[in-house]
Amino acid sequence: MADAVGPRSGDNNSSSTGHDSENAAVDAAERIDELRDQIRYHNDRYYRQDAPEIPDAEYDLLVRELQRLEAEHPDLVTEDSPTRIVGAAPSVAFAPVTHRVPMMSLDNAFDREELEAWAARVARGLDLDSAAAPVGYLCELKIDGVACSIVYEEGRMVQAATRGNGRVGEDITANVAQIADIPTALNNAPAVVEVRGEIYMPVSMFETLNEAQEAAGLPRYANPRNTAAGSLRQKDPSITAGRGLSMWAYQLGHVEGGPELAGHGDALDWLNDLGLPVNPERRRVATIDDVIEFTEHWLQHRHDLDYEIDGGVVKVDGLARQRALGSTAKAPRWAIAYKFPPEERTTTLKAIEVSIGRTGKATPFAVLEPVFVGGSTVQMATLHNDDQVRLKDVRPGDIVTVRKAGDVIPEVLGPVLSRRAEGLEPWMFPTECPSCGRELVRPEGEAHTFCVNPACPAQRLARISHFASRGGLDIEGMGESRVALFIEKGFVTDAGDLYFIPWEEVAELEGFGRTSIDNLRAALEASKDRPLASLLVGLGIRHLGPSGAELLARHFGHMDAIMTADTDQMAEIDGLGPTIAASVAEYFAGDDARALVAKLREAGVNLEGPEASDVARTLDGMSIVVTGTLDGFSRDGASDAIKQRGGKSPGSVSKKTTALVVGAEPGVSKLSKAEELNIPVIDESGFVRLLETGELPEGD
Repeated sequence: MADAVGPRSGDNNSSSTGHDSENAAVDAAERIDELRDQIRYHNDRYYRQDAPEIPDAEYDLLVRELQRLEAEHPDLVTEDSPTRIVGAAPSVAFAPVTHRVPMMSLDNAFDREELEAWAARVARGLDLDSAAAPVGYLCELKIDGVACSIVYEEGRMVQAATRGNGRVGEDITANVAQIADIPTALNNAPAVVEVRGEIYMPVSMFETLNEAQEAAGLPRYANPRNTAAGSLRQKDPSITAGRGLSMWAYQLGHVEGGPELAGHGDALDWLNDLGLPVNPERRRVATIDDVIEFTEHWLQHRHDLDYEIDGGVVKVDGLARQRALGSTAKAPRWAIAYKFPPEERTTTLKAIEVSIGRTGKATPFAVLEPVFVGGSTVQMATLHNDDQVRLKDVRPGDIVTVRKAGDVIPEVLGPVLSRRAEGLEPWMFPTECPSCGRELVRPEGEAHTFCVNPACPAQRLARISHFASRGGLDIEGMGESRVALFIEKGFVTDAGDLYFIPWEEVAELEGFGRTSIDNLRAALEASKDRPLASLLVGLGIRHLGPSGAELLARHFGHMDAIMTADTDQMAEIDGLGPTIAASVAEYFAGDDARALVAKLREAGVNLEGPEASDVARTLDGMSIVVTGTLDGFSRDGASDAIKQRGGKSPGSVSKKTTALVVGAEPGVSKLSKAEELNIPVIDESGFVRLLETGELPEGD
C-alpha cells in the first residue's frame, strides 16, 4: 500500500528533474556572468594596459568555457558578450581611429580534430564534396605581437592604429613611423592602401633589453609581446625608436586603385613588391593534411626564429571563396589560428629557495606546484637574483606565471596579484649560506650575492660537476648525482681527484658493475686529451667563457704561461677584456688553483694549447654561420674549426655573414635570411674546402 500514501514514482522523478533543470539554468547564468566579467577584466589588462595577468592559454580556457555555456544556453547570449566582441575599447590616451574595414579576430583550433572540423565547415560552405577536397590554403606563422593597421595615401604613410575593439583603434602613427623596417613611403602604390600587420620585438632585442634592465637594477620585462605593446604606446616616439621593433604584414585592408588579385598569397606578394616586410615562411597548400604538416613542422622549429610565434594561421587562399564564406560577428569563416601548446602557465609558488653555484653565486629559485608547460612538467624555475625577486614581488603562496620556451631554463614572470591571498609576507633573501652556514656577501655594485667560503660543500659539488660537464671536459657518465656520491664517500674533494678514484672501492657500491666502471674510466681517459680551452672552461673561472678560453689558450700556448701571466699581459689580448683578465689572474694566484693544476698534470691531462702555426688562419675576417647537422663535425666542432682559423661563428645570419653552411634539417629562417641578403650558401664539402683554402666554391 505504499504507493497509495505517497507520490507516484513518475511524479517524483518529474518534480526532481524540474528542480534540477532550474538549478542548472541558474548555475549556468551565474557562471556565464562570472566568466564575462573575468574575460572583460583580462581583455582590459591585455589590450589597454599591456599588462596581462594570466597566460594566453588560460585566457583561452575561459573563452572556450563561455562559448560552450552560451551554446548550451542560447537564451543567455547577449550582444555585448566577449564572445561577440573583438579586443577591448581603445585607450583615451591616444586619439581614436575608426577602421574603414573592421579588424576582426580569428577563431582558434587547439588540435588536429578542431582543425579538421574547421576544414569540414569550409567545405560545406563552398559546396564541396568532402572536407578532403582540394580547397587551396595559404599557411602563415602566427606572430606573437601586436596587430596594427597602416594606411598609405599616394604612397605615403598617413595613419597607423591599433586594432582596439575591431571598429575603433588608437592612433599610434608617430610611433610606427619610428620602426625601421616599416616604410614611410611605398613603391608604385595606388591612391589608398591599408595594410594589416603584426608588430613584434625580436627575441635578440628582448634579451638585450633585459640585460640592460638587470644592470640598472630594474625588473625584467615579462615577454617580447608585452614589451612590444608597451613600446608602441609610448608618448615619446623616440623611446619606440630605440626598442628595435619590427613588423610582418599579413593582410590587405581597404584599397583604392589597386590591382585585381585572385588570392591572398597574391596579395602578400604584392605587399612585398610595394616594399612592405612580408614573412617568407608562408606556403600555399591544397589540402588540410598539407596544413597539418606545415603546423607540425613549425611546432618543432618555433625556436629557430628570432621572433616568437604561438601557432600557425590558415586562410582559404582564393579571395572569391573568402567572400563566399563570409564572417561571423567576430571572425572570418575562411581563416583560423592553430594554437601551439602554451609556453606560459600559472601555478602555485610553494617556496623560494637558494642554490649555490660553482663560483659561490647564490641564486634564488622557485619551488612550484608541478605544471605542464613548454612540453614538459616544471617543478622549479629561476628567479635570477635578490633584486628580481623584490621587484617582481613574488611571495610563497602566490599564484605565479611560469614561462618555459624550448631549452631555456623555466622562469617565474610574476604573481597574479588579483589572486593573492591575504597575509602573504614578502620573501627576504637569506643572510647565511644554506649549504655551509657562512655569511652571504653582496659585493658593492653587483646584482648577485655570494658565499665566499671556498670549502662550501655546494660549491665543491657544482665545481666538480661543471668540470665533468659537456661544457668542460665532457666526461660522459660523470653527472651530478655520481659526483655527489663520490664526494660523500670521500673519493674526491676537487676535480683533480676524478683521475685518482679508487675503483676497487667503487666496485663495492650498489649500482656499479664492471661495465659501468669500465665506461667511466674510459671517459676519464678520453677527457685527458681535450683542448686546453676546454680545460680552462672546466675550471669554472668566473667571467671566463669558451671564447675567452680559446683566446688565452691560443695566445699563451700552455697552462704554465697562463698561470704566470699578470693581468696586464692578459688584457693585451684582443677581445679578452680587463674584467676577464683580472678574474683569471686572481684565480691562478690562489693556492687551491695551483694545487688542482698540479693534480691534473700528474694525471696526464693536456695542459698545452695550439701553436699559432698549428692551423692556418684561412678565415681571418670571415663570419661563418652553420645550420643543420653535418656528418663530419659536431655543432661545437664546426664552431671550433672556424674559430681556430681566425673566423667568427655567430648563431644568426646578418649582412656581415660571409657564408651559410647548410647540413641536414637546417633552420628555415637562416636559409631565408641568407637568400634575402644574397649570402653564399654552401654544403659540407664546400665548408671543408673553405676551411682548407679560405675560398668559397665557385658559383657561390
